Amino acid sequence: MGVMGMQLPITQEHIDFYRENGFVQIDNVITPEELAELREYMEEVMKEPQNKSIQNQKNEAYYRVLNQRVNTWRDHAGMARYVTHPRFAEIARRLTGATGIRLFHDHALLKMPGDSKPTPWHQDLTYWPMEQTGALSIWLPLEDVDENNGCMMFVPKSRSVGKLNPIDLVNPENIFDYVAGTDVANTKPVMVPLKAGSCTYHDGLTFHYAHANKTDKPRRVLAIIYMIDGTIYNGKNHVVTDGVEELTPGEPFRGGLFPLLARGA
Repeated sequence: MGVMGMQLPITQEHIDFYRENGFVQIDNVITPEELAELREYMEEVMKEPQNKSIQNQKNEAYYRVLNQRVNTWRDHAGMARYVTHPRFAEIARRLTGATGIRLFHDHALLKMPGDSKPTPWHQDLTYWPMEQTGALSIWLPLEDVDENNGCMMFVPKSRSVGKLNPIDLVNPENIFDYVAGTDVANTKPVMVPLKAGSCTYHDGLTFHYAHANKTDKPRRVLAIIYMIDGTIYNGKNHVVTDGVEELTPGEPFRGGLFPLLARGA
C-alpha cells in the first residue's frame, strides 16, 4: 500500500494540537506484532559490534543520564525498516505541513536502572547543524513509560521563544533562566505517560525533560529525528555529519545518509 493510501493513526485534531503546542501524543502508532519485532531488533543491534553507528562515548556521568546508540539503521536491516518507515515519516510530514521529510538520524535511547539521572530540560535543535527550524522527533517507547521510569514532559508553546543556547546535560543549567519574564516561564509542563507502541512527536525547539528511571529494568526508546526537505546544513560540528562528503555548508542536506522518506502529493 502506498503512503497516500496508508491508514495513519492521526486526525486533524492531532495536527492542530501539534502546530499549536509543539508536541503531540499519538497512540498505537505500531501494532503489538511490530512492537515485539522492534524490541528484538533493538536488543540485537545493542549487542552487535558497531559499524557506522556511534555509541555513547561520554563519561559515566552522562551514562547515568542516557545510554544511546546513534544511527542503528546503518548497522541493522531490521532497525532500518522501522527508522525509515513511511508511516512514521508521513505522520511527521502531515504534522508539519512540509512538502518533504528527510531523515537526520535515529537514536536507540536506554535510560538504565540503578543510578539513573533525569534528562534535564532542553531543546534539541540547539545541538543540530541546521539553519532552519522545523525539525522534529518521534519518541517511541518499547515499554510502558511513566514518571517512575523516564517518561517525557513538555512545555506547551515553548518553541515560541526560538533557538536558545545548548544546555549541558551532565551539569545542567536551568533553561528557564533564559526565558524569565516570558509566558513560557509560567507555562505548566505536561507529563506524557505512554503505553508501549504509542509515541510522541515534538518540535526541535520544544522544551522537554525525561524523568529518571527508578525501576530495575532499562527504559528503551526508539527516537527518530526528521528534518524538512530543503533544510540547510550549517557546517557546525555534529557526530552524524562530521566528515560526510555529500554535505556542503550552506547547501541543503542530501544523499543516501539523509534520505527523503516522505513527500506530498
